Amino acid sequence: MTTAASGRGRGTPPIAGHRFGSDSPGLLTRLRRDALQALAAGPFYRHTLIGRVPADLRLRIAQRWPGDAKRGAAIAAGEIELAGEFVRAPAPRWSPPSAGQEWLAAWHGFGWLADVAAAGAGAREATRDLVQSWMDENTGWNGIGWRSDVLATRVFAWIAHFDEIVRRDQEDPLRRAMLTSLVAQLRHLARTASWEAAGAGRVRALKGLIAGMAVLGGFEPRLTRVLKSLERELSVQILPDGGHLSRSPSLQLQVLQDLIDTRAVLRSAQIDVPAALKDAIERMAPMLRFFRHGDRRLALFNDSLEEDGVLIDLVLTRSEAKGRAPSHAPDTGFDRLQAFKTLVLIDTGKPPPHGFDDHAHAGPLSFELSHERERIIVNCGAYRGPKPNWWRVARASAAHSVMVVADTNSVEIRADGTLGRTPTSVVRERAEHEGQQWMSATHDGYRERFGLIYARQLFLSADGEDLRGEDRLTGLPGAAFAVRFHLHPSVQAGLVRDGSAVLLRMPSGIVWRLRAAGGEVGLGESIYLGSGEARRTQQVVLSGTVPPGGVTVRWAIRREPRKSIADQAQEDQFPRGQVSGDQPPANRAAQASSPGDQPSGDG
Repeated sequence: MTTAASGRGRGTPPIAGHRFGSDSPGLLTRLRRDALQALAAGPFYRHTLIGRVPADLRLRIAQRWPGDAKRGAAIAAGEIELAGEFVRAPAPRWSPPSAGQEWLAAWHGFGWLADVAAAGAGAREATRDLVQSWMDENTGWNGIGWRSDVLATRVFAWIAHFDEIVRRDQEDPLRRAMLTSLVAQLRHLARTASWEAAGAGRVRALKGLIAGMAVLGGFEPRLTRVLKSLERELSVQILPDGGHLSRSPSLQLQVLQDLIDTRAVLRSAQIDVPAALKDAIERMAPMLRFFRHGDRRLALFNDSLEEDGVLIDLVLTRSEAKGRAPSHAPDTGFDRLQAFKTLVLIDTGKPPPHGFDDHAHAGPLSFELSHERERIIVNCGAYRGPKPNWWRVARASAAHSVMVVADTNSVEIRADGTLGRTPTSVVRERAEHEGQQWMSATHDGYRERFGLIYARQLFLSADGEDLRGEDRLTGLPGAAFAVRFHLHPSVQAGLVRDGSAVLLRMPSGIVWRLRAAGGEVGLGESIYLGSGEARRTQQVVLSGTVPPGGVTVRWAIRREPRKSIADQAQEDQFPRGQVSGDQPPANRAAQASSPGDQPSGDG
């Protein structure tokens, strides 16, 4: 099982929700960081971290998250896959030169202890050896292992799995060494948790600090101040509708999980849970439900993966929040059209502000479509790994199911991962009548460079079997456009005989027909990253050039009446043996070589 808050495995976001914050902090943060690093590099810093070491933990963390025994056994054997990167027998163990920063953050965070614990008693000695070697080799108080979010993840993991690491014998030398190290780490974390990391990383840092103070004891006066810091963060990061300011479903899961952990520790320590913490959990849980498709996994917006559906169920259960998923999230900037078993999720908001934008994708007005447990139209997802080119591709507008102008991002993504030019205006409207739902939204992300305004309208029928769309560009002529519909790898796709439409056959046997007017219909190659690994797939592309007066592309995705596969294949030449996942990936969408005349508009 992949745990979003642990910073481990292919399916997890960067450990802190903080991929670039440490590379481009504000002036005050840089000054504080530089001053602390200079102090930590001196010979006397370690003496400032000496404090009273308890004989044992004051309390145990009873509520833990399940681990993956198979992954844990692999880690114990030295085959370590974290953050989308695989390293075998790292040497030096805690600083292999070939490893990327996110792998190192996850490795030093020890969030994978849940996996090793699940592997059974046979992995216990390997765990003891890893903890001891970390304490022996990481005494400098600098480097990624001491970044506040990484440090907090490690502190929480060590105290959560303390009894599985040390022996019951009170004279076990590792017991005393771990307690001494935890006190020193906690004193260092107390100096950085409230300012070093940003966004979700700061929530993670404060969680580790609160848990450490409550479990080790002796920090009661300071704990009150730390809880106030958490309350301030929640007032900024959790929006009125319950969404996280990053607008990332994966970070929604991670932050909610961290807050549930924090509440559980406070309850165990018999410390009053702040009202702001209770309220944040109560509001965030319905928004997590909002982002789920019928397969019970997450939508792929803003650096998100599907994540583990069982874990999401457990997080929602432990949240104790009963609120249902809303139909729209005006503060977070998403809309949800749902009719019977069909679900459409649409990004209708502005990108997050600076400081929370290091996970933002250039996907305004993109949408995803699913029916029952089957995903049909998707965004490409998020890249987990050390290759920056893949990360940039996944964040591009072309990796989303949306209209793209001249293969250009509607949101500028800078080299450091933060956002530059963004749409200054995103306007949305929605309506419903007798079960039928409409949604329209516009953005001006292409106005500055191309003189174009983009508008998208969607309509979902009351029975959920007819989704219609209209994509419109108004303004200056001459730019190329492409309306992209990325398909889930499980979808079989093929052009009908005259090239006027594309048939989409699902694993269940259900067939959907995508028809369009106003653009040339083609099938192109694509890549799917939503499951945490790259999978080949296809995309439908409606392409053309903006004429004088603008362009309107109308399309419809309708469920076909049930008929035999043989009849379907004979009528439309459905490519029964052509599974989209068998197609090789390409850098940009390829178009079908001979599409036929365009049909009249369905939308």
